[in-house]
Amino acid sequence: MKIGIDLGTANVIVYVKGKGIVIQEPSVVAVSDDNRIVAVGEEAREMIGRTPGNISAIRPMKDGVIADYVITEAMLRYFIGRARKGSFGLSRPEVMISVPAGVTSVEKRAVRDAALKAGAREAYLIEEPLAAAIGANVPISGPSGNMIIDIGGGTSEIAVIALGGIVVSNSLRVGGNRFDESIASYIRKKYNLMVGDRTAEEVKIAIGTALPLERELQMEVRGRDLIAGLPRTIPITSSEVMEAIELPLQQLVQAVRSVLEMTPPELSSDIIDKGMVMSGGGSLLRNIDRLLTQVTGVPCHVAENALNCVALGTGLALEHFDFFKKSLVQQI
Repeated sequence: MKIGIDLGTANVIVYVKGKGIVIQEPSVVAVSDDNRIVAVGEEAREMIGRTPGNISAIRPMKDGVIADYVITEAMLRYFIGRARKGSFGLSRPEVMISVPAGVTSVEKRAVRDAALKAGAREAYLIEEPLAAAIGANVPISGPSGNMIIDIGGGTSEIAVIALGGIVVSNSLRVGGNRFDESIASYIRKKYNLMVGDRTAEEVKIAIGTALPLERELQMEVRGRDLIAGLPRTIPITSSEVMEAIELPLQQLVQAVRSVLEMTPPELSSDIIDKGMVMSGGGSLLRNIDRLLTQVTGVPCHVAENALNCVALGTGLALEHFDFFKKSLVQQI
C-alpha cells in the first residue's frame, strides 16, 4: 500500500494510491493531563480555545517542522491507521512525506523516524515545492524552468525547478497562520477586542484580500472586550483586513523577488513565458496572484486544486517512484 502525506502546520492531507485524497483534517491533537490522546484532527480543532483545564489542544507542527515529536508520531499513527482502514493484508504501507525545502537534516530525520515509528514500512521525503509542482501538473523533468510558490499554514516555499530538481529556492516561515495572527493583533490594537485564532481565520477566509476590492466586504466579529472584559461584537471590513496582513504579504513579495533575482537568465526567460504557479491554502486569499503579478511583472496563476497539490504530488511521486527517484530528498 502506498500513502502520500502532506504533513502541514495547519492541515494533514493524505493520498492513497488508487483512491486519491482520503483524509483532509487539521493537524491538531487534544491531549489530557495524563498524556492520553483525546481527539485528533477536526474534532480536536473544535476544542481549540474551548478546553477545560485537564485537556489541551496542541498543534504539534510549527513552521512546517515537528515541534512536539511524541504527539506528531501519535497523530501520524492515527492518520496512517485511518488510511489503511478497509485495506486487507497486514503489510505495512510505504509512505512519502513532504518537508519544507529549507529544513535541516535533523528535522528531516525527525519526520522520517516519526513515520517509521507510526507504522510505515519505508518512509521517503520529498521537498514541498517539488511535490506541489508535481501535484499541479507542472512538467518538472524537462530542461525548461518552472516557478512554484506554495503558501502553507506555517511556511511559504518559493522555488524554481528544472531537470527534476530545485535550482533556486527560498523557504519563508510566513504562511496562513501568520496572516491569522496579524488579523487578531490588528483587531486587538484597533478595537481593544480579543479574538481567538479560529475567529481570525474565519475573517481571513470570509473577507480577506491582498488588493482593494471593487465592492467592500464586511462581517461581524465577536470577541472579548479587553477593557470591560465582556463579550462584544464589531463590524470589520475587507480593507481593514488588507491593512492587517500587509506586513506578512510584503515579506512574501520580498522572498519571491529574491528568488527571481537569483534565477539564472536562461530560466528567467522560461518563467516570463509560463508565469508562476501558486499552490497551498494561502494562495486562495483573494487577489494574492494579482498582487504578485503587479509587483514582479511576471504572470501568476493559482493551480486548480491548490489546497491538495502537495498531497497529490507526494502520492504521485511515490506511485512513479523510479521516475522521480533522483528528485527525492536523499535518505539520511
